[in-house]
Amino acid sequence: MPTFPERLKEAMLLRGIRATALSQATGLSKARISQYTHGVYSPNGDALCRLAEALFVSEAWLLGKTDVIEPEETPLPDGLEPIRCRPFPVLGDIACGAPILALENTDDFISAPDDTNADFILIAKGDSMVGARIYDGDEVLIRQADMVNNGEIAAVIVDDEATLKRFYYDPENARLVLQPENPKYRPMVYEGEDLNRVRIVGQAVKVLSKLL
Repeated sequence: MPTFPERLKEAMLLRGIRATALSQATGLSKARISQYTHGVYSPNGDALCRLAEALFVSEAWLLGKTDVIEPEETPLPDGLEPIRCRPFPVLGDIACGAPILALENTDDFISAPDDTNADFILIAKGDSMVGARIYDGDEVLIRQADMVNNGEIAAVIVDDEATLKRFYYDPENARLVLQPENPKYRPMVYEGEDLNRVRIVGQAVKVLSKLL
């Protein structure tokens, strides 16, 4: 049967999770993850449980004791369905205020329901979208698109910087308004040739908020 290091590397490859993301998801250090993948150490019961949950595999499979990869499911009460998740890549930060650079960091992944029609996650910064219940530090799931409908919340690149705003475009007058959801911020307006400075990244489809 496969060894634990072999199964751990196989699961990380299968789920598209690198050591940095697995470290964040489990609370185990990157050094410890590396030691596990190289067979220097074997995990204790708590670490094994964390790894199995983060990788969506059974502990027995991870230890090489079975070929059944799916974890055992605890029966739920009638009327409830299990929430199945998958990792989404985190591409960086996006401003909810003044635009800031969206720094790509594809080593990081965050789990979200797998039925979400999204391609990646951006981390909201600032308070300009609080009226839409998007707060500083929220994880915003983005569906990649080069155009969105008026009134939708769009992730937009302006002069190589990214921002998250409600989108309104008037093609007849070649006028774009990026509207914040906080009255202390003014709309960002682009007309004529200034429209060439703007590129749509995608549509915000879901927010994973942290409890205050």
